[in-house]
Amino acid sequence: MAGAAAVLNGRDVLAHHGNFNVDIAKQFVFPKDVQPDEELIRVKEQNLLDLAKTLADSGKAKELATLIKVTRPFLGLVSKAKATKLVRTLVDLFLDMEASTGLEVDLCLECIEWAKQEKRNYLRQALEARLISLYYDTGKYTEALNLGCVLLKELKKLDDKNLLVEVQLLESKVYHCLTNFPRARAALTAARTTANGIYCHPRLQAALDLQSGILHAADEKDFKTAFSYFFEAFEGYESVDDPKAVISLKYMLLSKIMLGDPDDVTSLTMGKLAMKYAGIDVDAMKAIAAANSKRSLAEFQEALKKYKKQLIEDPIIRAHLDALYDTMLEKNLCRIIEPYSKVQC
Repeated sequence: MAGAAAVLNGRDVLAHHGNFNVDIAKQFVFPKDVQPDEELIRVKEQNLLDLAKTLADSGKAKELATLIKVTRPFLGLVSKAKATKLVRTLVDLFLDMEASTGLEVDLCLECIEWAKQEKRNYLRQALEARLISLYYDTGKYTEALNLGCVLLKELKKLDDKNLLVEVQLLESKVYHCLTNFPRARAALTAARTTANGIYCHPRLQAALDLQSGILHAADEKDFKTAFSYFFEAFEGYESVDDPKAVISLKYMLLSKIMLGDPDDVTSLTMGKLAMKYAGIDVDAMKAIAAANSKRSLAEFQEALKKYKKQLIEDPIIRAHLDALYDTMLEKNLCRIIEPYSKVQC
């Protein structure tokens, strides 16, 4: 217990030293002159998690990556089950920050290699699923499909159906980005079929609904059905306080605009639940809806400039901007010639 007391928790480490560095990580996980016992190991394990969460909450992504690398020898002191859970938790904390440090893929590959050496297949598969997600996020679609193909064959023979659903969903997303809609639909159908036979976490179910809405909008231009799926996704994400709820709301508003019902955008954004997610993403869609309602091409183009990140840099929104522009151009011309009884060409 004396040794355990020598181990500071995460907040204490940062409070005492200010800036995190490698030496702090080494001292934190491996206190000098302390013989590890079960109690000390348990305390160090908890404090390691505390420090990781503190770094994540503080936005210190590079420091968290360093902590994961430096403290890897500690994993040999705990059981395989605990080590697996610990590694996955630490990696998830790092990747969920979405800090774009450039270290994400390399760190994931290092952890996968460690899992292979330790013959921890479950951990390797979970990390490979995260790597596929990273490849998808960074536009490395070939790498994502190649790894996904191998991993899917493994997972179909095992009982981890939740991970199988995640990988099948990722496959659908990748094919959608490659505009291979038949394969995107097939992968999503497979994911939904698998999900129907298990308990699916609300966050994963919401992700399935979101992808369904995206495909209905992209492939079939069926925005009415897409809206229904986006609404289901919104409710699912909202139930677990996931920030992706605002993305679902954003696509709900897009669907209404594409259906020619821009006035519905106002009523949707005035609801008690929607007001919780008021912000720049919703403001961007309201600006597009207002321009559409006024049939003003100038306001439409101004909205694209003002909300470039929320509109043009969103691949789902961007995919429909050309069609929306053509519609706006037609409406703008109609607005201009409306006052005249005759128009001479």
